[in-house]
Amino acid sequence: MVDSKSTPIDGPPQSAPHPVIDVEVPTGFKLHTENSASILLPDTADTFLNPVQEFNRDLSIACIRVWSEDLNEKKRGKWLNKGQGRKGRKEREKRRAEEDIAPEGERSSKKMKEDSEAASTIPGESDPPTALGDTHMVLDEPGLVGKTITPTADEKIVVLEALSATGLRSIRYAKEIPLVRYVIANDLSPAATVAMRRNIDLNGLGPIAIVEADGIEAGLDDQDGTVQPKPATTDESSKHRKSAANLGRVRVNEGDACDLMYSHRQERSRVDVVDLDPYGTAAPFIDAAVQCVKDDGLLCVTCTDLSVLGSTNYPEKCFANYGGIPAKAEYCHEVALRLVLHSLSTSAARYGRYITPLISLSIDFYVRLFVRVRTAPIEVKRAMTKTSLFHICHGCQAHYEEPLGRVIEKQGANSTNVNLQFKTTHSSTNTDTCVECGGKLHVAGPMWSGPIHDKEFVSKVLQHVEDTPTSYHTSARMKGMLTLAHQELNTPFYFTPARVASQFHCECPSFDTTVSALFNAGYDVCRSHACPGSIKTTAPRSVVHDIMRSYILDHPVKMERIKEETAKTLLATPITNKVDFSRHPSLDAISNKIKLVRYQMNPQPNWGPGSRPDAGGKRKDTSDQLVQ
Repeated sequence: MVDSKSTPIDGPPQSAPHPVIDVEVPTGFKLHTENSASILLPDTADTFLNPVQEFNRDLSIACIRVWSEDLNEKKRGKWLNKGQGRKGRKEREKRRAEEDIAPEGERSSKKMKEDSEAASTIPGESDPPTALGDTHMVLDEPGLVGKTITPTADEKIVVLEALSATGLRSIRYAKEIPLVRYVIANDLSPAATVAMRRNIDLNGLGPIAIVEADGIEAGLDDQDGTVQPKPATTDESSKHRKSAANLGRVRVNEGDACDLMYSHRQERSRVDVVDLDPYGTAAPFIDAAVQCVKDDGLLCVTCTDLSVLGSTNYPEKCFANYGGIPAKAEYCHEVALRLVLHSLSTSAARYGRYITPLISLSIDFYVRLFVRVRTAPIEVKRAMTKTSLFHICHGCQAHYEEPLGRVIEKQGANSTNVNLQFKTTHSSTNTDTCVECGGKLHVAGPMWSGPIHDKEFVSKVLQHVEDTPTSYHTSARMKGMLTLAHQELNTPFYFTPARVASQFHCECPSFDTTVSALFNAGYDVCRSHACPGSIKTTAPRSVVHDIMRSYILDHPVKMERIKEETAKTLLATPITNKVDFSRHPSLDAISNKIKLVRYQMNPQPNWGPGSRPDAGGKRKDTSDQLVQ
């Protein structure tokens, strides 16, 4: 059971920005507090909570908060632009009408006066900018005569958490993200929904009873978050108007996650954010999720089945779940991210939608992805150009990319329009052996080959975390991982000097030595968030191997001990690139001199996804055994 006084997973506790709930803990329960939320956990295993996922929840809150603020600003800008366009059009129509009525001489003098006033006016000084809430326009268009248009309030969002368990994540979303209207918390387990309702009430986020004018209390239907009033006995006009806020900030639904999401796939009932955080794979829920999220909405996905995604132990299972084959290589965790993105991309494309990865992270024992979903047929066509097969060497782990499609841009002879033609690609490999070491090539994919991060979005989330460090107990680790994600190059896969040195059977050069050599050769270099000591670069594998061969010149290898054919081939290949090991100034940007929690070691025993709740208890209604 969780110790509510345990130390946060990335360091000592920080000052909490939210008041702690003072409640008498019933017998048979323990109070677990995480940031602003407090929940009661039963001593039984009927509900599931993994405390090591606090980093996941903190990161999700930061990303959804930044995304919602961006969405709000976008809506605000659209309203202002629309208002300015309408206002300018009306002024032009009014001026033309006055000019048609006025005599010729009066028109000229009036025009000169307006030009003089316009020339003497300094923009921004005559009318100070007003807040959006203060801006308004009176219209005189047909059907809108005399009506005042005022800007809407902040754009509130609706979040759907398909697999809520204890409801901790949903409670934190409702309490810590200012622009959340409400959260739909769903779970199939009756015991879990009982626990959710108890925890929601504990945090003051549950439904509020509605009293009608005649004293009749309206009923609440928690199944779909709608109000079902009892039969009225008085005139409807005499009743109070029921507010949606009375349904609560967190609304519980007990049922199948896919059924719930499919019920929200109509455009008018879609939600802004869908969060999938299952125990294991998210594959069964992806099709429903990409349909029920709004256009320009956010999809948050967790997969903990890295034994399938991150190894070749179960390639048939990986293909069944994600539509691709994993890779047996040191960069298997990035392959896992790209396989999940491929599954999201192909699922969305079936419905004329496409994804834009905002943040894709391999964390501990799971992957967590945040993608934006939009509708655009032309971008759906481009999806195949961002999908590739990879031929990976069994010996040296060199990889060769083979995109599934390409796009040709052609401009018409008598037009400035650019026509797009989508074509298949030719095979990029003419042999089944590696050109670097002669090893056998294995096929991995198809998988996503485009960028896995949106640098602008990552920068905003990183800035938010730096501005509010006490809002998250895991802020130190968030800052470190987001910094690495922001620096990552848009090139597939990474390597570690230690692994390459093991292929040569030589002494391993230091991280700084390897990076400086790559910088001096004119290539871009960064770390990868997915593996400690890893390097991502735009340099081809041949350059990396030449760096190792040049290092061996000063740190020789005893050839009589080399028995593997891969090592013999790599060592026998001549150096074709000039290598300079002098320290490069750009090294400081990614070196360990900047103190960050880049790669956290396991701080607790039994670090992992935890044990699945008892399947037999999911269908039993134990509400009468639990303290309400």
